[in-house]
Amino acid sequence: MNATGQQSGQTGVQPTIVLVHGAFADGSSWNGVIERLQPQGYTVVAPANPLRGVGTDSAYTASVLSQIDGPVLLAGHSYGGAVISNAATSAPNVAGLVFVAAFAPDDGERLGEVSSESKDSVLNAALVQRQYPAGPGGETAVEFAINPALFRDAFAADLPAETTALMAATQRPVAAAAFTDVCGPPAWKKLPSWAVVATGDKAAGADLVRSMARRAGADIVEVEGSHVIMISQPQAVTDHIVKAARAVAAARQ
Repeated sequence: MNATGQQSGQTGVQPTIVLVHGAFADGSSWNGVIERLQPQGYTVVAPANPLRGVGTDSAYTASVLSQIDGPVLLAGHSYGGAVISNAATSAPNVAGLVFVAAFAPDDGERLGEVSSESKDSVLNAALVQRQYPAGPGGETAVEFAINPALFRDAFAADLPAETTALMAATQRPVAAAAFTDVCGPPAWKKLPSWAVVATGDKAAGADLVRSMARRAGADIVEVEGSHVIMISQPQAVTDHIVKAARAVAAARQ
C-alpha cells in the first residue's frame, strides 16, 4: 500500500488529487473541498506545506508526490501555487495543475517582487515581522504573520468574524524566503492548467492572480469571494478541480 491507500502499482485513470495550502494556513483550509471530493471517489492528500521558502517547500512537496502511485492532479492555494509549479517539474506523475487564488510565477521571478505589482492586494500593510531560529549557532531568520486586527479584511473578508478570529489565532507564519527565493522553470509551461480567480482577493490580489493564470494558459473560472475562496465557496472550487480531474483522466484513456 502507498501513502494514498492504493495498492502499489495500481495506476488507474482517475488521478489522486493533492491539495497544497498556502501561507498563514494549513491543510484544514481545504476541508470543504475534500469533503466534496471524497464522496465522488477521489483519493485526496493535503500535505503540510512547511512554509520555509519556495526551494524547501517545493522539495518537500515533490517528495510527497514521489510516494504516490499513478497520476496526480496537483492543486495549490495562494503561495502554494508557486510551490506546486516548482515541485511538479521533478514529479513525472503530475498530469495537471490547478491554481486556486494562487501565484503562478515564471522562471526567475520572486514572489516579493511580483506581488508588489498588484493594485488589489493590501497584504503587505497587514504583515508583522517575527524571528525564528535558523541554525545551531543562534542564527535567526525572518518570518511573517498577519496582524490579527487586519486578518479578516486582508485575508478572508467574506467569512464570519468569529471564524476569522480563530483563523488569525491559529495562522502559521511564513518565512521571508517564500518571498525572496527565485522560482525555477514553471511546470505550467508543460502541463495543462486550471485556475480559480477570487474576484475579491485582497491578499494575493485578484488582478495579479488573473494575469498569471492567463499567462499560464489556464482554464479560468472567476468566483465572487475572498482570498480563501476554497473556504467561502468550496463547491465552486470543487467543481473546477473535478473538471480538471476529468480532463486529466480522459487524456490518459
